[in-house]
Amino acid sequence: MSKLTDEQIIQELMKFDTATICNVVATYSGSDICLSLYDEWRGEYYTDTSLHCMYPELQPVCGYAVTAWYSDKKPEQTAMDRWALLEQLYASPKPVVLVVKQTYSPGLENMSGLFGGNMTTSFKAFGVEGVISDGPMRDLEEIRPMKVQYLVTGLTSGHGSLQLRGVGMPVTVARMTVQSGDIVHMDQCGATKFPAKYLPQVFEYAKELRKREIESQKKYHAADFSLEKLKAGAKGGY
Repeated sequence: MSKLTDEQIIQELMKFDTATICNVVATYSGSDICLSLYDEWRGEYYTDTSLHCMYPELQPVCGYAVTAWYSDKKPEQTAMDRWALLEQLYASPKPVVLVVKQTYSPGLENMSGLFGGNMTTSFKAFGVEGVISDGPMRDLEEIRPMKVQYLVTGLTSGHGSLQLRGVGMPVTVARMTVQSGDIVHMDQCGATKFPAKYLPQVFEYAKELRKREIESQKKYHAADFSLEKLKAGAKGGY
């Protein structure tokens, strides 16, 4: 097992794509290098196609989840203290991936550009390197040089009055259920999560999977490659 610190492992995991992390967390169930932490189909451990990567030129992001919930403002709802989210970000280990659930009154679901330049500037100061949310954002070009990755539903230019409804609770965004303190890995294809205690194993398994895949793919580039030889040497998968 790796002798690296958790912080060092997180930095190393940013050298892998999110699909590889998914594979060793649960997708390759039955493999000796898959932790099988969740049901491979219904475990709510990775995001669906409803989110889009806003800055595909950035490298993968890996960090500790901080969760939050926003909605449109209503008199009957109780809003949290304005500092609650920043306090949660400040207390979290770094780097942070902020995972935000958005719920709105009917007809407003795609109209809230919740995240913009001002908010992202404050997030960045508190160690946020990625944001995942089931709503749109704005200020795309203003945010680009900040190098904070976003997985959101799209872009819009405005929003109405908003309320922070909660922080630190489990949230489900794009069919991925996350609680604060989970490790979240994200890239241009989506995001996945796993409990932080599995960081060393995820890292070791990801390294081994990469090694095996490189070796396995060599046969397709061999000068004498043929379907017959592929079938003869098959041990499962491709």
